[in-house]
Formats: sequence, structure tokens, C-alpha cells
Amino acid sequence: MTQYYSPIIQAGRPPTKDVHLVAGGWCWFDQVLVMDRSGLRQTIAPGKVPADILNRITAPRAPIAGLGMDQPRLMGILNVTPDSFSDGGQYRARDAAIAHGRAMVRDGADIIDIGGESTRPGAKFVPADAEIARIVPVIKEIADKTSVPVSIDTRKTDVAQAALDAGGAIINDVSALSYAPDLAQLVAQTGTPICLMHAQGDPETMQNSPSYENVLLDVYDFLEQRIELAVSAGIAREKIIVDPGIGFGKTVEHNLALLQGLGLFHALGCPVLLGASRKGFIGKIGGAPDGAARMPGSLAVTLAGIAKGVQIARVHDIAETRQAVKLWSAATGMGQ
Repeated sequence: MTQYYSPIIQAGRPPTKDVHLVAGGWCWFDQVLVMDRSGLRQTIAPGKVPADILNRITAPRAPIAGLGMDQPRLMGILNVTPDSFSDGGQYRARDAAIAHGRAMVRDGADIIDIGGESTRPGAKFVPADAEIARIVPVIKEIADKTSVPVSIDTRKTDVAQAALDAGGAIINDVSALSYAPDLAQLVAQTGTPICLMHAQGDPETMQNSPSYENVLLDVYDFLEQRIELAVSAGIAREKIIVDPGIGFGKTVEHNLALLQGLGLFHALGCPVLLGASRKGFIGKIGGAPDGAARMPGSLAVTLAGIAKGVQIARVHDIAETRQAVKLWSAATGMGQ
């Protein structure tokens, strides 16, 4: 039976030198939780973890689009859509989208993630030509006029090609190469970093009674399989980011299980992206039906993820998140 190894992660200054760093970053561990599908849960010393898995957990991650993964990175969300769940239509106009992207860069965004097709629950399909028309002018302007890499939130090969031609630097595929298998060839040929996200179902139907045998282990297995598919297609493992897909075919309980078990995903040996900003479960737990009112809850979840070593946080509220990360880092002695 397959065993799964999740470091029991601590953040801040290590108490001694006899600990292991998570991905060469700001978190450390000196114990590992072992799990399997029979219900086994036991704690072991790192030295008892298989060497290849321990190396995946501890090895420093390669830079992504020129950004080191040895500190938390903030990915600013820029939806050039009429129907995204939190800010739909607000940045649909080209000038408004460009202005917001520039503002996020000024506020401290490390990456700008631009999307032209909403992936909120119940969202309708957008043809590739419409998606391209929405995003390409914005990508060009931000790529040309700022110093931060632009990520393209798309699952379509034609859109990804147009975005890369316009200056995009990262592909963020919510389907993990399952919607357009030929996207893998484009990514491999261009050497573009790609984020592989877990989702159960497509956006139009994903919240219609999602179910799992064990959500944490099921999502881990899925991402491991998609990484292997990507590598077999010629994509370098160090170019792959993984995202457990909070809110994509998950209940509140599923989302919480993934957040509490985030440490497991470091065993995949790739940077981990957390995209929980303003998601519905924050509104349900925090009593905030309006997506725009979920910033405090989003900050709490983002900091919880960073405390578990998440390298990239995909958020709406860059200035507030940057301030929160600075204060959390100072209070915990992160990296000292």
C-alpha cells in the first residue's frame, strides 16, 4: 500500500541546526507524518523517510520566471472577464485592467495572473478567440511596462500561444493539461513554467456534489500523475508548479482538509501555489456573503499557507497581503 510523507512544518527561526528546511525555504521540520489509505497515521524521524522523497521535500526549488522560490511570492489576480465571482466586470475594460495590473505591481505583486475566462462555479465556456481578444492587449502592456512576469490563466493551447507571443511568462492551467493535451507540447517547446491545478469536473459543473475517497490523498495522487505526464511530454520538472485547487470541486470540509494537509504537497518536489483568495468557503466560515468583504479571511488563509511553506499565494488584495506577510515574517523571525 502506498505511503504518503508529510513534513510536520514549523515556521520561523529553527531551534537547532538538527532540522530540515522545507524546499530550502523559510520553514523547517524535524518530524514527518506517514499516512496511507488504510487510516495509518504515525510520526517518524526524517531519517526514516525514503531518500528520494526526503530529497523532494527538502531540495531548494528552482526559480520560476526569474523569481527565487526561497521566499513567499504574491501572484496578483487580474480577471479581464465580465463574470468572475469576486470582481467580474470591474476590469473588463482594457484601460481599467491595465491600470489595476500596474497598481498591483506598485503594491508589491511578484507576478500578475491574467485570465479571460472565468473559472468560478457555474461559469460558461468562452471561445478561444474571445479569450485572446480580452487578454492579449493587457498582457502586452503589463509585460512591456512593468518588470514582473505575467502569468496566463488559461486551459487552451491557442490562447496560451497568443499570450506567450504577447509577453506572457507562465501558464496557469486549471485543468492540469487535461483539457488540451497538446498544450504540453507548447510548454515543453518554449520552456515555459506551468502551474498544474487539481479540479474535479469543469467550472460549469464542479460544485455539483463533489466527492472523494480521501480528498488530501486523492488530490496528491492526481497531481503526481499530472507531473509525470508533463515530464513525459518533455516539460522539465523544475518548471512545474502545483496547486491543490481550493474551491474547484470541493466542499468547505474538502478545502479545510487540503489547507490543513498542505505540507504533503512538498513531497511532489515542486513549488506549491495556494489560490484561496475570497473563495466561497471563506465567506461561509467568516460570515461574509459578498466576495469583496472576504479580504480579512483571505489574509488569514494566505498566512496559514505560507506558514506551511507555500511558495506562491494567488490573491486579489496585494497591498494588504504584502503588509500582512511582512508583519508575519517579522513576528516569526522567518528566515533568520
